[in-house]
Amino acid sequence: MTDRKNPFPLSELLRHPDLHESFRPSTPAVQVHGMTGPCVLVIGGGIAGAGLAYALAARATVTVLERETHCGYHATGRSAASFTETYGSPVIRRLAMASRAFLALPPPGFTASPLLIPRGTLTVARSDQLDALDAMLNDARRLVPGVHRLDGDAVLRRVPVLRPGYAAAAMNEPDAMDLDVHGLHLGFLQGARRAGCQVVTGAEVAGVDRAAGGWRFRTRAGQVFQADILVNAAGAWADEVAAMAGVAPLGLQPKRRTALTIDLPPGVPGQGWPLVDDVDGEFYFKPDAGALFMSPADATDSPPTDAQPDELDIAIAVDRLQRATTLQVQRVRRAWAGLRTFADDGNPVVGRDDAMDGFVWLAGQGGYGIKTSPALSRICAAAVLGLPFPPDLSRFGLVEHSLLPHRLRRASVPVPAMGAQPQ
Repeated sequence: MTDRKNPFPLSELLRHPDLHESFRPSTPAVQVHGMTGPCVLVIGGGIAGAGLAYALAARATVTVLERETHCGYHATGRSAASFTETYGSPVIRRLAMASRAFLALPPPGFTASPLLIPRGTLTVARSDQLDALDAMLNDARRLVPGVHRLDGDAVLRRVPVLRPGYAAAAMNEPDAMDLDVHGLHLGFLQGARRAGCQVVTGAEVAGVDRAAGGWRFRTRAGQVFQADILVNAAGAWADEVAAMAGVAPLGLQPKRRTALTIDLPPGVPGQGWPLVDDVDGEFYFKPDAGALFMSPADATDSPPTDAQPDELDIAIAVDRLQRATTLQVQRVRRAWAGLRTFADDGNPVVGRDDAMDGFVWLAGQGGYGIKTSPALSRICAAAVLGLPFPPDLSRFGLVEHSLLPHRLRRASVPVPAMGAQPQ
């Protein structure tokens, strides 16, 4: 176990004066640089749009437009609900670390119960995967010194349902957490509404046009909304929304992820187990409300759509679980799928479009949008308001250019066919 000091100790972060500085939605639209805050349309009411509305609503006139009958229907409502600082690209991991303090200590009244619940994560490796585990450990320790290696016997004691001899070793991330996705999403939406934000559901896009130096958004129900700034937080449909607005798409790719729950056998107390995942990304599972949540960790290219689980992926998940554990799956209680949308480099896209004034991107979170939402919301809010990159986030090694959309701009990116609904 490493004895290196954590460069970002939670106790220090919780004392940081800027922790909630950009998250103060208490009164409607205040003055920004001596001027009334801008009128902002946020397309998409998932965790990205909700978090941004929360960060903006006290300093701008904000309207969130959601295509579905309720916010969070797509990726937000289908999340694995896990907070880890060792999963994702280096930028994703730094964004998660920068978000942890808010999630650990949200503002008073934000939520009635904790957002983070202790869980821990064990990343297991078979004997033929030990080189990959060592590489992962060395990489993880650069940002999260508390991770350490466990031998196979220790792993089996932690998760006795694993097949004896399957796990030769594991990386233990003791500070990984379960994350209350519903509580976080609801806290963002309620806080934004209290500050004057309007949230409109059933607002399916019919057209987006430039109008009087700003934007005009038309819904299929005949509603018309106008704003100075349009924020594209449409998840898997972000490139389609951009194309409708006359903005060149970025080549964002939605990928389907399958999940399911199964019954645990009688007498198997799984509630204290950590999340268990495979070092090569072949599966993960964790206890969930008396059942076992699991996924084959698939990432299948998909068009933007209301994703549904594929029978083959369900079968693969069951097979991988049964190979790794002594469990025999008798039935699948529930199966579902969601879309995780990626940029080419695996990092989110946050900031003003360099070729279209008043168009702001908040997309491409790649399945990490829940745990990074506090930091990403602040970064995007600063971009909307024309403010500098939040200086306290720079101490985590975050830099604005790694998120800006122009890094992905290509000479020619096919405009996706319309037909699938935006969020």
